[in-house]
Amino acid sequence: MTDLLELAAELVDTPSVSRDESAMADRVESELRQCDWLQVLRDGDNVVARTDLGRSQRLVVAGHLDTVPPNGNSGARVEDEVLWGVGAADMKGGLAVMLDLARSTDQPSVDVTWCFYAREELARTESGLAALWREQPDLLRADAAVVCEPTSSLVEAGCQGTMRVVIHVGGIRAHTARPFAGLNAIHRLGPVIDRVAQWQGRSITLDGCEYVEQLQAVAVEGGVAGNVVPDHASLTVNYRFAPDRDAAGARAFLQALLDELLDERQADRVEVIDEADGAPPSLDHPLLAALVAGSDAPPRAKVGWTDVASFWAHGVPAANFGPGDPLLAHHPDERVDRQDLTRARTVLGSVLTGPD
Repeated sequence: MTDLLELAAELVDTPSVSRDESAMADRVESELRQCDWLQVLRDGDNVVARTDLGRSQRLVVAGHLDTVPPNGNSGARVEDEVLWGVGAADMKGGLAVMLDLARSTDQPSVDVTWCFYAREELARTESGLAALWREQPDLLRADAAVVCEPTSSLVEAGCQGTMRVVIHVGGIRAHTARPFAGLNAIHRLGPVIDRVAQWQGRSITLDGCEYVEQLQAVAVEGGVAGNVVPDHASLTVNYRFAPDRDAAGARAFLQALLDELLDERQADRVEVIDEADGAPPSLDHPLLAALVAGSDAPPRAKVGWTDVASFWAHGVPAANFGPGDPLLAHHPDERVDRQDLTRARTVLGSVLTGPD
């Protein structure tokens, strides 16, 4: 029987920072090609393995191979049944569970597509999963999907949408000794920042999961010189919105929130620089309902954006489920323990081998 903690430690010891996943992809491909019940495809550093047993349903189980750069935590360290190291939670633990189940489940009750993909930690335009959807979408067609992001082995349903906007405000240059001759754009940003900071948030419950929206200022720019009243300033804001809204609805909300503070005469404007829809819970799908039942715990809303939304955008209902505390993702103390790995394997395995 596979020692999941040992396997996860081996994967942590295989560096796979984004854009440098070849060694991890080699390891995964080599092990999957030993399984004669799997059809294995390598596309760059993406590895996809599929059963073709003629089952009535197909489930995709997906996980990314890459990690963020280490932060004093490169290499695996195991102490008291806990694995420490970059990627331990996000998501070498999940990859260990996927790899073990793929190697040991030769007669699943559903056809399974195992998708190990590259570059998830970068911009979505670089995502290996996005490349597969563009170039070989038939490989990912399925009835449902599980994305093995860290969730402490609880089902985290759907995901939030995300949007980044830059709020540009104008002014008029003048000498700082005579500011009344101009209009200070940085000062004009003050009420905008206050509005963002004071927004109380919005909460909505879908399928019993509460999605709480967040709005945060993440960057401020402005200034010309130490003795010049600035004629331009900008504020970058990140909006995490509930999946009952799409990007168009999120844009409309932000415009309405800020509209009275902006002045067209000063060329004020809101520029959208990044946006992505979220995904609703979709827990009424039988395979995802089975995942919830197997976890023996209430599902919760996914905080943040994940590739569950990528599947939903292509008509595949999906949920997040994997070992590791999501609060430890990208943290210098990133870790996962044996109990969590075992629980994730047991629950996901029960979905794969349940009644057809």
